[in-house]
Amino acid sequence: MVAEPVRELLSPRRVKLGESSEVRRLLPNLGRRMVGAWCFVDHYGPDDIADEPGMQVPPHPHMGLQTVSWLHEGEVLHRDSTGSLQAIRPRELGLMTSGRAISHSEESPKSHARFLHGAQLWVALPDSHQHADPRFEHHAELPVVTAPGLRATLILGGVDGAASPGTTYTPIVGADLALAQGADVRLPLEPDFEYAVLSMSGEAHVDGVPLLPGSMLYLGCGRSELPLRAESDAGLMLLGGEPFEEELIMWWNFIGRSQGEIEQARSDWMKGSRFGEVVGYDGAPLPAPELPPVPLKPRGRVR
Repeated sequence: MVAEPVRELLSPRRVKLGESSEVRRLLPNLGRRMVGAWCFVDHYGPDDIADEPGMQVPPHPHMGLQTVSWLHEGEVLHRDSTGSLQAIRPRELGLMTSGRAISHSEESPKSHARFLHGAQLWVALPDSHQHADPRFEHHAELPVVTAPGLRATLILGGVDGAASPGTTYTPIVGADLALAQGADVRLPLEPDFEYAVLSMSGEAHVDGVPLLPGSMLYLGCGRSELPLRAESDAGLMLLGGEPFEEELIMWWNFIGRSQGEIEQARSDWMKGSRFGEVVGYDGAPLPAPELPPVPLKPRGRVR
C-alpha cells in the first residue's frame, strides 16, 4: 500500500476490442493492478463513427466483478443474460454486477451519433460477494456537486456529502469531473482512500501535474483534498477507494481466487452453461481464449 501522496503517471497501451474498436488500457498497468476496488480501466474515443458501425462487442461472460459503462459522447446499447436491454447515454450510469455469472453484449445502435467517447471500467467484488446474484442497474439521474468552474457527477460512492445510487460492495468512489477553462478548485478527499485521475478530454493540471487525454495519474493515499486547475474546458474521472487487500486472479473476463475457478468458468462458457444467453444480438458469442501453459496465481493489488 502506498500510504502517502504520490504522483505516478500511468501511460496506456492500445488494445483491439470487439470487431471495430480500439481502446487505451490504463488498468491493469505496469506496476499497478488496482486503485481501491477499481481493477480495469479502458478509455476510448472520441471516435468519428458517422460512417462506421461503432462499438460492436459480441456476447461474452463475466464473473466476480462489476462493470461500469460511462459515456461522454454517443450511445451504447446494453443487452445481458438477465434479460436487460438498455440504451446508455452520456453521463448515465450502466452498472452490471456479474456475481457468479452473467453474459452481455455492447453495441452502437444502427442509427447513432457521429462521435463515440467514453470509458469502460471494472470493480472487483470482495470474496463475500463474488458469488452474488447477477443484476443490472441503469441510473439516468445522478447527484451532482458543484463549485466555481467544477461540476462533479457521482458515479459510485460519495463526494462532499453527495452519494450515487449505484450499488457498491466495498468503500469506493467514482466521479466525473467537468472543469471549465480557468477553473482552480480543491476537491475534498478521504485520507484513507487511494486515488487516481483519468483524463478524458482537455488540458488540466492535477496536483500540479499536467494530464493529457488518455492518461491517468495515480495519487496514492493520505490526501484530504486534491488541487485541480484547467487550462481549457476539461473532463476527468476521479477513481478511488480503500486499498483492496484480497489477492485475485484476473484472466480474460473473469475474476476468481483459484486456477480451478477460472478453468471451470471457461469450460462453462464454452459449453454454453451457467452464463445464460444474450437475446437479440446479431452475431455469435465470443469464444474464450486458451488458458496459458503456466499456472494462474492469485496476486495482490501491486504487480
